[in-house]
Amino acid sequence: MNHLTLFDFDGTLTKSDSLKEFLFFYHGRLKVVAGILLLSPILALYAIRIISNNSAKQILLTYFFANEPLDLFNLKCVDFATNHIPKLLRPGALERIKYHLGNHEKVVVVSASPENWVKPWSELLGLHCIATKLEVRQKKVTGRYSGKNCYGKEKVVRIKEEFDLSKFDTITAYGDSTGDKEMLNLATIKYFRTSFKK
Repeated sequence: MNHLTLFDFDGTLTKSDSLKEFLFFYHGRLKVVAGILLLSPILALYAIRIISNNSAKQILLTYFFANEPLDLFNLKCVDFATNHIPKLLRPGALERIKYHLGNHEKVVVVSASPENWVKPWSELLGLHCIATKLEVRQKKVTGRYSGKNCYGKEKVVRIKEEFDLSKFDTITAYGDSTGDKEMLNLATIKYFRTSFKK
C-alpha cells in the first residue's frame, strides 16, 4: 500500500512559531524587539486582517534579512535546524514521525516557513520538505519570496507539483491552523491540532 503522510511544521510539530524563534536566534532579543516595535503598525493591520498573512510575513522577512549574505544565512539556518529546532518540538512529535517512517510511508513536511531551516531539519530525519523559497540576488537574501508563500492553497499546489496523488492509497495530514485547511482536505485521514499523545 502506498501511503503519503503530510505534516505542517509550525504549531503542529513545534510548540512555537519557528520564524519568531529564528529571529531571536539570528539577531538577538534586543534587535528583534526593536524591529517588532517599528513594524507594529503593520502587524496590527495583520491582526485585524486588513493585510494578509503573506504580506505581513514578506514585510517581516525583508526588514530582518534583506541583503544578508546567503552563505552566512544558510550556515545559521543549519545551526538553528540542528541545535534549536529539536528543542521546539512538541512532545511525541518525533515518535509520530518515526511511526509513519516505520510503516514505510512517504513522509513530507509542508511549511510556510522558509526552506532554509525547515529543509535541513527535515533531511536529518529522512523527510521530504516542501516549504517557502526565499529570493536570492547577487548571493544575498532579499527577504522576498521566490514564488509564492507555501500557505493555504499554495500548499496543495506545491504538493501536487511534486507528487501524483492518484498513486497513493491513503493520504494522512496533520495541521493546526486555517493555513492548513486545504492540505487537510486532500487527506483520507486527517488530524487537526493533535497532541501526539499515545
